[in-house]
Amino acid sequence: MSEARDRELRALQAALAAEHAAVYGYGVVGGKIGDGQRAEALTAYDAHRARRDALVREVKDLGGRPVAASAGYALPFAVPDAAAAVRFAAALEDRVAGVYADMVRAAGGERRALAAEALREAAVRAVRWRGGSVAFPGLAERAGTAPPSAAPTA
Repeated sequence: MSEARDRELRALQAALAAEHAAVYGYGVVGGKIGDGQRAEALTAYDAHRARRDALVREVKDLGGRPVAASAGYALPFAVPDAAAAVRFAAALEDRVAGVYADMVRAAGGERRALAAEALREAAVRAVRWRGGSVAFPGLAERAGTAPPSAAPTA
């Protein structure tokens, strides 16, 4: 496998792992979110499931074995109520945006365009959850801020 293709496959696998974590994380969000935001959480959950499934196909198309989801993930902070669920949803989207920013760098052609679209979607969801934006979604180090402990970790 060429170095460029190997780099692209690693980026796809990282995006897939982030999507697995986001699907898990939105399960937590859905259990704590208020009724007024439940539909938004479900829409995000469905979007991450669709991205996850598409990434599985992409990894296979490049000859890789898709990384499996973990049985569980450690949350970066407790999510005891709706306010924490909103913060957690924003953090999940920040994490996903960061991974897709890496994929934009590593991929080419159609995969690069798909990664850019996924980055944009995650950044928009993060803004909706947070109520404000950041200068460089997915690139916190360029915005002059340290990235939050944003996603469940294995």
